Amino acid sequence: MFLRAAAVLTFTWAALAHAAPACSQALPQTASPTAPSEVRAWLLRIHDAASRRNFQGTFVVSGGGNVASARIAHFCEGPNQYERIESLDGRQRRVYRHNDVVHTVWPVSHVAMIEQRGMLSSFPALLQAGDDGIADWYEVRAEGSERVAGHEANVLAIRARDGLRYGYRLWADRASGLLLRAEVVGERGDILETSAFSDVVIGIRPQPESVLSAMRKLDGYRVVRPVLTPTRLEAEGWTMRQVAPGFRPVSCVSRQIEAPSDVAGETAAPPVIQSIYSDGLTYVSVFIEPFRPARHSKPMFAALGATSTLAQRQGDWWVTVVGDTPPATLRMFAAALERRKP
Repeated sequence: MFLRAAAVLTFTWAALAHAAPACSQALPQTASPTAPSEVRAWLLRIHDAASRRNFQGTFVVSGGGNVASARIAHFCEGPNQYERIESLDGRQRRVYRHNDVVHTVWPVSHVAMIEQRGMLSSFPALLQAGDDGIADWYEVRAEGSERVAGHEANVLAIRARDGLRYGYRLWADRASGLLLRAEVVGERGDILETSAFSDVVIGIRPQPESVLSAMRKLDGYRVVRPVLTPTRLEAEGWTMRQVAPGFRPVSCVSRQIEAPSDVAGETAAPPVIQSIYSDGLTYVSVFIEPFRPARHSKPMFAALGATSTLAQRQGDWWVTVVGDTPPATLRMFAAALERRKP
C-alpha cells in the first residue's frame, strides 16, 4: 500500500502543481454546480499549495481492506522543491525528491532507484489552458467546511457525470490551500479509497539539506537507473483507435524497467511502452511489452481501493492497463489498442 500512497501524492499534488489565485476565505456552500473557471481556480490553488508550502506530517491511505501510512516532509526554497517520504508499514522504503529527480531507496536490500519524473508536466497545462473539459465530465459543488487534522478545511464534492470515472471529495486547508484529505467515490456512492493527513504542520522551516544529504549517501547500494525515452504509440507500431470519452494523451515513453529484487548481472528486460491519458483529474496508463510465457501466465483483472489493473495477451505482446477508474474504462482502452500492420 505504500506504493499507492506515493502514487496519491505524486499525482494528486505534483501533477497539477502550478500557480493559482491566492485566496484564503471559506468557499461558499452552493446548491448548484460551480462555474468551470471557479472550479479550475480552486483545484489550481490546492496544487499550488502542495508545491509552494513547507509542511510535514503523517499521511494515511486506506482502501480495499488495506491501510498504509508514511511520514511526509516537503520543503520549498526559491524555485526548488525537496521532499522526503518514509513508509511506516510493510517493507522499509524511502523516497527523496529534488525537483524532478527522485531517489527511491530500499535500505534492507541496499537497492536505490534514480528516476527523472517530468512525465506529468502536461497535466497542469490542461487546467491552465482552460481546455481540460472538467465541467463536461464532472459536476463540482462546494460543501462548506470541516476540520481535518486540526485544521479548518474547505470541502469540494466532485461527482462524475458518467460511469467511466469516479467522483471525489476534497478537503483543502482554508488558510493555505493544502490538500488535507481526499476520498474516491464509487458509482454507488461508496468510498473506495481515503487519503488523509492524520497530523500535519504547515509553514515549517525548510530543511533542504536533510533531503540532499540522503540522496548523496548511496555507497554500498546497487543503483538502478531506468531509462525513459519520449516516443509516440504510432512510432512504436501501435495505434489507439479511440480513447475513452473525456480522456486525451498527455505522455508516451519507452522505459526500461528493472525490479529492485532483480539479481545483479541478469539480462535486462525488454523496453516497455507506457502511454498516459488524462481527463484533467484522473489518469489511465497503458503498458505494452513483448509477451514472455514465464512472466505472463494468464489474463488478469484486479482492483485495490480505487485502482484497477487489467492485463492480457495481444498476439506477441502483453498489454497492461492501470487507472483510478471503473473497470469499463480500462476495457475501452484495451479494446481500442491495435498493432499496426507493417
